[in-house]
Amino acid sequence: MIKILKSWVAIFVVFGVLYLLKYFLPQSFIIEVVIGSVYVMGCSFLIGRMGLVSFGQPAYLAFGAYGTAFYLYYLGTNPYLGVLAGIFMGLAISAVMGAFLVRLSSSYFTLSNLAFCAISFFLFQKLLVNYTHGDNGLWFLGRMDSTPVLDLSTTKGVFIFSFLVAIGIWILFDYLMNRSVFGAACLAVKTNEEKLRFLGYNTFKVKWLGFVIANTTTAMAGALYAIYLGFVSAEISDVSRAIEPVAMSMLGGAGTLFGPIAGIFILTGLKDIASQVISYWELMVGLLLVAIMLGGEKGVVNFLGDLFGKLLRKKYVDNQSLKSVDGGV
Repeated sequence: MIKILKSWVAIFVVFGVLYLLKYFLPQSFIIEVVIGSVYVMGCSFLIGRMGLVSFGQPAYLAFGAYGTAFYLYYLGTNPYLGVLAGIFMGLAISAVMGAFLVRLSSSYFTLSNLAFCAISFFLFQKLLVNYTHGDNGLWFLGRMDSTPVLDLSTTKGVFIFSFLVAIGIWILFDYLMNRSVFGAACLAVKTNEEKLRFLGYNTFKVKWLGFVIANTTTAMAGALYAIYLGFVSAEISDVSRAIEPVAMSMLGGAGTLFGPIAGIFILTGLKDIASQVISYWELMVGLLLVAIMLGGEKGVVNFLGDLFGKLLRKKYVDNQSLKSVDGGV
Protein backbone atom coordinates (compact mmCIF):
# COMPACT_ATOMS: atom_id res chain seq x y z
CA MET A 1 0.00 0.00 0.00
CA ILE A 2 2.85 2.39 0.84
CA LYS A 3 4.53 1.66 -2.52
CA ILE A 4 1.26 2.40 -4.34
CA LEU A 5 0.88 5.71 -2.52
CA LYS A 6 4.48 6.65 -3.33
CA SER A 7 4.03 5.95 -7.03
CA TRP A 8 0.75 7.87 -7.08
CA VAL A 9 2.44 10.81 -5.36
CA ALA A 10 5.16 10.72 -8.03
CA ILE A 11 2.52 10.75 -10.78
CA PHE A 12 0.68 13.72 -9.26
CA VAL A 13 3.96 15.57 -8.68
CA VAL A 14 5.13 15.10 -12.29
CA PHE A 15 1.82 16.25 -13.76
CA GLY A 16 1.61 19.03 -11.17
CA VAL A 17 4.96 20.34 -12.35
CA LEU A 18 3.77 20.09 -15.97
CA TYR A 19 0.65 22.08 -15.07
CA LEU A 20 2.69 24.82 -13.39
CA LEU A 21 4.90 25.08 -16.47
CA LYS A 22 1.99 26.75 -18.26
CA TYR A 23 3.04 29.95 -16.46
CA PHE A 24 6.47 29.80 -18.09
CA LEU A 25 5.84 28.01 -21.41
CA PRO A 26 3.07 28.34 -24.02
CA GLN A 27 -0.10 26.48 -23.01
CA SER A 28 -0.26 24.92 -26.48
CA PHE A 29 3.17 23.36 -25.84
CA ILE A 30 2.07 21.89 -22.49
CA ILE A 31 -1.14 20.39 -23.85
CA GLU A 32 0.78 18.90 -26.78
CA VAL A 33 3.18 17.29 -24.29
CA VAL A 34 0.34 15.88 -22.18
CA ILE A 35 -1.68 14.46 -25.08
CA GLY A 36 1.51 13.37 -26.87
CA SER A 37 2.67 11.48 -23.78
CA VAL A 38 -0.60 9.51 -23.79
CA TYR A 39 0.09 8.72 -27.46
CA VAL A 40 3.64 7.56 -26.75
CA MET A 41 2.66 5.50 -23.69
CA GLY A 42 1.05 2.80 -25.82
CA CYS A 43 4.13 2.46 -28.03
CA SER A 44 6.46 2.55 -25.01
CA PHE A 45 4.50 -0.28 -23.35
CA LEU A 46 4.66 -2.42 -26.49
CA ILE A 47 8.42 -1.94 -26.89
CA GLY A 48 9.59 -1.97 -23.29
CA ARG A 49 7.21 -4.50 -21.77
CA MET A 50 6.35 -6.82 -24.65
CA GLY A 51 9.29 -6.51 -27.01
CA LEU A 52 7.05 -5.47 -29.91
CA VAL A 53 8.24 -2.51 -31.99
CA SER A 54 5.25 -0.93 -33.74
CA PHE A 55 5.49 1.49 -36.66
CA GLY A 56 1.71 1.51 -36.96
CA GLN A 57 0.86 3.89 -34.11
CA PRO A 58 -0.30 6.76 -36.39
CA ALA A 59 -3.01 4.41 -37.70
CA TYR A 60 -4.44 3.71 -34.23
CA LEU A 61 -4.13 7.41 -33.37
CA ALA A 62 -6.09 8.23 -36.54
CA PHE A 63 -8.87 5.73 -35.82
CA GLY A 64 -9.37 7.29 -32.39
CA ALA A 65 -9.38 10.78 -33.88
CA TYR A 66 -11.75 9.86 -36.73
CA GLY A 67 -14.09 8.03 -34.35
CA THR A 68 -14.48 11.31 -32.47
CA ALA A 69 -14.61 13.36 -35.68
CA PHE A 70 -17.28 11.19 -37.34
CA TYR A 71 -19.52 11.46 -34.29
CA LEU A 72 -19.12 15.23 -33.90
CA TYR A 73 -19.37 15.97 -37.62
CA TYR A 74 -22.19 13.62 -38.64
CA LEU A 75 -24.05 12.36 -35.58
CA GLY A 76 -23.95 14.50 -32.44
CA THR A 77 -22.51 17.53 -30.67
CA ASN A 78 -21.51 16.29 -27.20
CA PRO A 79 -17.67 16.16 -26.99
CA TYR A 80 -17.72 13.61 -24.18
CA LEU A 81 -19.67 11.19 -26.36
CA GLY A 82 -17.26 12.05 -29.17
CA VAL A 83 -14.31 10.97 -27.01
CA LEU A 84 -16.11 7.73 -26.14
CA ALA A 85 -16.76 7.12 -29.84
CA GLY A 86 -13.04 7.53 -30.57
CA ILE A 87 -12.08 5.14 -27.78
CA PHE A 88 -14.62 2.57 -28.96
CA MET A 89 -13.39 2.74 -32.56
CA GLY A 90 -9.78 2.39 -31.40
CA LEU A 91 -10.73 -0.55 -29.19
CA ALA A 92 -12.56 -2.32 -32.02
CA ILE A 93 -9.75 -1.84 -34.55
CA SER A 94 -7.08 -2.86 -32.03
CA ALA A 95 -8.99 -6.00 -31.07
CA VAL A 96 -9.40 -7.10 -34.70
CA MET A 97 -5.88 -6.22 -35.86
CA GLY A 98 -4.30 -7.63 -32.72
CA ALA A 99 -5.85 -11.04 -33.35
CA PHE A 100 -3.71 -11.26 -36.50
CA LEU A 101 -0.63 -9.17 -35.78
CA VAL A 102 0.44 -10.56 -32.39
CA ARG A 103 0.82 -14.00 -33.95
CA LEU A 104 3.77 -12.67 -35.96
CA SER A 105 7.40 -12.61 -34.86
CA SER A 106 8.95 -9.26 -33.94
CA SER A 107 10.28 -8.29 -37.40
CA TYR A 108 7.11 -9.28 -39.24
CA PHE A 109 5.02 -7.59 -36.55
CA THR A 110 6.92 -4.34 -37.10
CA LEU A 111 6.60 -4.43 -40.89
CA SER A 112 2.95 -5.50 -40.83
CA ASN A 113 2.07 -2.59 -38.56
CA LEU A 114 3.89 -0.24 -40.94
CA ALA A 115 1.86 -1.70 -43.81
CA PHE A 116 -1.34 -1.22 -41.80
CA CYS A 117 -0.36 2.40 -41.26
CA ALA A 118 0.07 2.88 -45.02
CA ILE A 119 -3.29 1.20 -45.69
CA SER A 120 -4.99 3.43 -43.10
CA PHE A 121 -3.52 6.55 -44.69
CA PHE A 122 -4.84 5.48 -48.10
CA LEU A 123 -8.20 4.63 -46.52
CA PHE A 124 -8.65 8.07 -44.94
CA GLN A 125 -7.11 10.09 -47.76
CA LYS A 126 -8.54 8.34 -50.84
CA LEU A 127 -10.96 5.48 -50.29
CA LEU A 128 -13.24 7.22 -47.76
CA VAL A 129 -12.66 10.73 -49.10
CA ASN A 130 -16.43 11.36 -49.37
CA TYR A 131 -16.67 10.97 -45.60
CA THR A 132 -13.22 12.10 -44.37
CA HIS A 133 -12.72 14.93 -46.92
CA GLY A 134 -9.15 13.70 -47.36
CA ASP A 135 -6.43 16.28 -46.70
CA ASN A 136 -9.05 19.03 -46.29
CA GLY A 137 -10.29 17.22 -43.22
CA LEU A 138 -13.38 17.41 -41.02
CA TRP A 139 -13.97 20.69 -39.17
CA PHE A 140 -16.29 20.42 -36.17
CA LEU A 141 -15.00 22.92 -33.58
CA GLY A 142 -18.13 25.04 -33.93
CA ARG A 143 -20.40 21.99 -33.63
CA MET A 144 -19.34 21.03 -30.10
CA ASP A 145 -21.81 21.92 -27.36
CA SER A 146 -20.77 23.46 -24.07
CA THR A 147 -20.63 20.82 -21.35
CA PRO A 148 -21.13 21.19 -17.58
CA VAL A 149 -18.29 21.09 -15.03
CA LEU A 150 -15.55 20.89 -17.70
CA ASP A 151 -16.46 22.62 -20.93
CA LEU A 152 -14.70 20.66 -23.66
CA SER A 153 -15.68 23.23 -26.25
CA THR A 154 -13.07 25.56 -24.72
CA THR A 155 -9.28 25.27 -24.69
CA LYS A 156 -9.19 25.58 -20.89
CA GLY A 157 -11.66 22.71 -20.48
CA VAL A 158 -9.69 20.44 -22.84
CA PHE A 159 -6.47 21.42 -21.06
CA ILE A 160 -7.74 20.29 -17.65
CA PHE A 161 -9.54 17.24 -19.07
CA SER A 162 -6.36 16.09 -20.80
CA PHE A 163 -4.46 16.27 -17.51
CA LEU A 164 -7.15 14.27 -15.70
CA VAL A 165 -7.18 11.61 -18.43
CA ALA A 166 -3.38 11.42 -18.47
CA ILE A 167 -3.21 11.00 -14.68
CA GLY A 168 -5.80 8.19 -14.87
CA ILE A 169 -3.85 6.45 -17.64
CA TRP A 170 -0.58 6.75 -15.70
CA ILE A 171 -2.16 5.20 -12.61
CA LEU A 172 -3.50 2.37 -14.79
CA PHE A 173 -0.13 1.69 -16.42
CA ASP A 174 1.66 1.97 -13.07
CA TYR A 175 -0.55 -0.88 -11.88
CA LEU A 176 -0.11 -2.87 -15.10
CA MET A 177 3.67 -2.51 -15.20
CA ASN A 178 4.57 -2.73 -11.51
CA ARG A 179 1.82 -4.46 -9.56
CA SER A 180 -0.12 -6.92 -11.70
CA VAL A 181 0.37 -10.53 -12.75
CA PHE A 182 -0.61 -9.48 -16.26
CA GLY A 183 2.21 -6.92 -16.36
CA ALA A 184 4.69 -9.57 -15.24
CA ALA A 185 3.35 -11.92 -17.92
CA CYS A 186 3.84 -9.22 -20.58
CA LEU A 187 7.46 -8.80 -19.49
CA ALA A 188 7.90 -12.58 -19.52
CA VAL A 189 6.64 -12.66 -23.13
CA LYS A 190 9.45 -10.28 -24.02
CA THR A 191 12.20 -12.17 -22.18
CA ASN A 192 11.20 -15.82 -22.66
CA GLU A 193 7.86 -16.53 -24.29
CA GLU A 194 8.55 -20.26 -24.60
CA LYS A 195 9.10 -20.65 -20.86
CA LEU A 196 5.91 -18.69 -20.12
CA ARG A 197 4.01 -21.02 -22.42
CA PHE A 198 5.58 -24.02 -20.65
CA LEU A 199 4.23 -22.66 -17.34
CA GLY A 200 0.71 -22.91 -18.74
CA TYR A 201 0.03 -19.33 -19.83
CA ASN A 202 -1.75 -18.59 -23.07
CA THR A 203 0.83 -16.24 -24.55
CA PHE A 204 -1.43 -15.30 -27.46
CA LYS A 205 -4.06 -13.93 -25.06
CA VAL A 206 -1.39 -12.06 -23.08
CA LYS A 207 0.02 -10.42 -26.22
CA TRP A 208 -3.41 -9.72 -27.67
CA LEU A 209 -4.68 -8.04 -24.49
CA GLY A 210 -1.47 -6.02 -24.13
CA PHE A 211 -1.76 -4.95 -27.77
CA VAL A 212 -5.40 -3.89 -27.29
CA ILE A 213 -4.67 -1.91 -24.11
CA ALA A 214 -1.67 -0.15 -25.67
CA ASN A 215 -3.41 0.82 -28.90
CA THR A 216 -6.69 1.79 -27.25
CA THR A 217 -4.57 4.21 -25.22
CA THR A 218 -3.15 5.50 -28.50
CA ALA A 219 -6.69 5.93 -29.84
CA MET A 220 -7.56 7.85 -26.67
CA ALA A 221 -4.81 10.31 -27.54
CA GLY A 222 -6.33 10.64 -31.02
CA ALA A 223 -9.70 11.48 -29.50
CA LEU A 224 -8.08 14.12 -27.28
CA TYR A 225 -6.29 15.64 -30.28
CA ALA A 226 -9.62 15.76 -32.13
CA ILE A 227 -11.52 17.72 -29.47
CA TYR A 228 -8.51 19.96 -28.82
CA LEU A 229 -8.06 20.94 -32.47
CA GLY A 230 -11.68 20.61 -33.59
CA PHE A 231 -10.29 19.23 -36.82
CA VAL A 232 -9.02 15.91 -38.17
CA SER A 233 -7.41 15.20 -41.56
CA ALA A 234 -5.76 12.22 -43.22
CA GLU A 235 -2.34 13.67 -42.38
CA ILE A 236 -2.65 12.31 -38.85
CA SER A 237 -2.07 8.78 -40.20
CA ASP A 238 0.79 9.71 -42.54
CA VAL A 239 3.40 6.94 -42.74
CA SER A 240 6.20 9.51 -42.47
CA ARG A 241 5.17 10.02 -38.83
CA ALA A 242 5.48 6.34 -37.92
CA ILE A 243 9.00 6.71 -36.50
CA GLU A 244 8.08 9.50 -34.05
CA PRO A 245 6.43 7.48 -31.22
CA VAL A 246 9.18 4.83 -31.46
CA ALA A 247 11.91 7.47 -31.28
CA MET A 248 10.22 9.22 -28.35
CA SER A 249 9.76 5.90 -26.53
CA MET A 250 13.45 5.04 -26.91
CA LEU A 251 14.51 8.59 -26.07
CA GLY A 252 12.58 8.72 -22.81
CA GLY A 253 13.05 5.07 -21.88
CA ALA A 254 10.83 2.35 -23.35
CA GLY A 255 8.73 0.55 -20.77
CA THR A 256 9.32 3.10 -18.02
CA LEU A 257 6.47 4.96 -16.36
CA PHE A 258 7.71 8.47 -17.09
CA GLY A 259 9.69 7.74 -20.25
CA PRO A 260 6.87 8.88 -22.58
CA ILE A 261 6.69 12.27 -20.85
CA ALA A 262 10.45 12.76 -21.07
CA GLY A 263 10.55 11.66 -24.71
CA ILE A 264 7.70 13.86 -25.92
CA PHE A 265 8.93 16.81 -23.84
CA ILE A 266 12.41 16.66 -25.37
CA LEU A 267 11.26 16.08 -28.94
CA THR A 268 8.44 18.64 -28.84
CA GLY A 269 10.69 21.13 -27.09
CA LEU A 270 13.36 20.81 -29.74
CA LYS A 271 10.76 21.00 -32.51
CA ASP A 272 8.69 23.93 -31.20
CA ILE A 273 11.22 25.96 -29.23
CA ALA A 274 14.77 25.07 -30.24
CA SER A 275 13.83 25.10 -33.94
CA GLN A 276 13.34 28.85 -33.66
CA VAL A 277 17.03 29.19 -32.86
CA ILE A 278 18.56 26.09 -34.48
CA SER A 279 17.70 25.24 -38.08
CA TYR A 280 18.63 21.55 -37.93
CA TRP A 281 16.91 20.45 -34.70
CA GLU A 282 16.32 16.98 -36.19
CA LEU A 283 20.09 16.46 -36.17
CA MET A 284 20.16 17.15 -32.43
CA VAL A 285 17.41 14.59 -31.84
CA GLY A 286 19.25 12.01 -33.95
CA LEU A 287 22.56 12.54 -32.16
CA LEU A 288 20.86 12.41 -28.77
CA LEU A 289 19.05 9.18 -29.67
CA VAL A 290 22.27 7.57 -30.95
CA ALA A 291 24.10 8.60 -27.77
CA ILE A 292 21.37 7.05 -25.62
CA MET A 293 21.39 3.82 -27.61
CA LEU A 294 25.17 3.56 -27.35
CA GLY A 295 24.89 4.20 -23.63
CA GLY A 296 22.90 1.01 -23.12
CA GLU A 297 19.39 1.66 -24.47
CA LYS A 298 18.29 3.03 -21.11
CA GLY A 299 16.63 6.26 -22.16
CA VAL A 300 16.70 9.59 -20.36
CA VAL A 301 14.60 8.44 -17.40
CA ASN A 302 16.75 5.40 -16.60
CA PHE A 303 19.94 7.39 -17.19
CA LEU A 304 18.89 10.10 -14.74
CA GLY A 305 17.65 7.47 -12.28
CA ASP A 306 21.00 5.68 -12.34
CA LEU A 307 22.85 9.00 -12.01
CA PHE A 308 20.83 10.14 -8.99
CA GLY A 309 21.12 6.65 -7.50
CA LYS A 310 24.92 6.78 -7.74
CA LEU A 311 25.01 10.27 -6.20
CA LEU A 312 22.78 9.20 -3.31
CA ARG A 313 24.85 6.06 -2.69
CA LYS A 314 28.05 8.11 -2.77
CA LYS A 315 26.58 10.59 -0.31
CA TYR A 316 25.47 7.74 1.95
CA VAL A 317 28.93 6.11 1.85
CA ASP A 318 30.60 9.45 2.61
CA ASN A 319 28.27 10.02 5.58
CA GLN A 320 28.96 6.54 6.90
CA SER A 321 32.70 7.12 6.56
CA LEU A 322 32.44 10.39 8.49
CA LYS A 323 30.44 8.69 11.22
CA SER A 324 33.01 5.91 11.53
CA VAL A 325 35.82 8.44 11.72
CA ASP A 326 33.96 10.45 14.37
CA GLY A 327 33.24 7.28 16.31
CA GLY A 328 36.87 6.25 16.15
CA VAL A 329 37.98 9.63 17.43
